[in-house]
Amino acid sequence: MPSKRSVLAAIGALVCLLAAMFAAAPAQAAVPAEHAPGGQVLIVPAAPSGAAAVSARSAAVSTPTSSPAVRTSHIQPGASYTCASGNLCAVVWDPTTSDYKVFFFYNCNRYYLSSWDGSGNYYDAQTGGVTSYFYGQSGNVLKSFTPDSTNHAYNWTPVWSIRNC
Repeated sequence: MPSKRSVLAAIGALVCLLAAMFAAAPAQAAVPAEHAPGGQVLIVPAAPSGAAAVSARSAAVSTPTSSPAVRTSHIQPGASYTCASGNLCAVVWDPTTSDYKVFFFYNCNRYYLSSWDGSGNYYDAQTGGVTSYFYGQSGNVLKSFTPDSTNHAYNWTPVWSIRNC
């Protein structure tokens, strides 16, 4: 029969293990998009002027990316997409596919951007009163904002990173 001391030690170790697992879990802005009910339906802008010519003439163009990577979707100019509750949705032109690439920033993080050029828009559907930031090349804050139920036009060229919380 096990002693009281060994039973208490085992329970203590289990409690410590559970506490460590919860403390190490990633922070999140809200419920993941695939689990959130509904969302805001938005329309992406028309294609930027000269977009097809830029794609065709430059072999060095790259698709916009974020690091760490997030869920994305490609949307034709003028088409709609849904920005689910809990997401900061950012729309940027993708010259490699001649359409818009939508980024769904969900997990609380600082995301570093690559090949984000020209105009697009963003919509902040996060919950919990979070403040988001766009940063320039030197880490300077270009814009800070909270969710406001508005689809904002934005020039992505000076933006080097995004923090969605």
